[in-house]
Amino acid sequence: MAQGRRVTRVAALIKRELGRMLSGQLGDERLTRSIISITAVEVSGDLQNCKVFVSLYGEEAGQEAAFNGLEAASGFLRSQLSRRLELRRCPKLRFYQDKGMEAATTVLSLLETLQQGKPSVGPG
Repeated sequence: MAQGRRVTRVAALIKRELGRMLSGQLGDERLTRSIISITAVEVSGDLQNCKVFVSLYGEEAGQEAAFNGLEAASGFLRSQLSRRLELRRCPKLRFYQDKGMEAATTVLSLLETLQQGKPSVGPG
């Protein structure tokens, strides 16, 4: 069980530090074209691999540029994490787009459309 707690703790630390780094400490202009939000971090049990799920907000071209910028900066981000978290071996970072917020927005707009199309029916 101690191993599971360590993995969870490392994932939380990685999420916090990546959020700090992405909030303006990186000089890559591609990362400023879209708002980047880290939604989840999953670290493997052996602490060798890390999946970072991000939501990107903004224009489609800006989102693509920001995601490419994240992938290009993964080595730099990994080295910075290693220094900041003082880990002997820092996990390899892989970025994935989290489309959950987009799907939720689509579902909500469909529900609103359905609600507007039906007349309101009172009780009884």
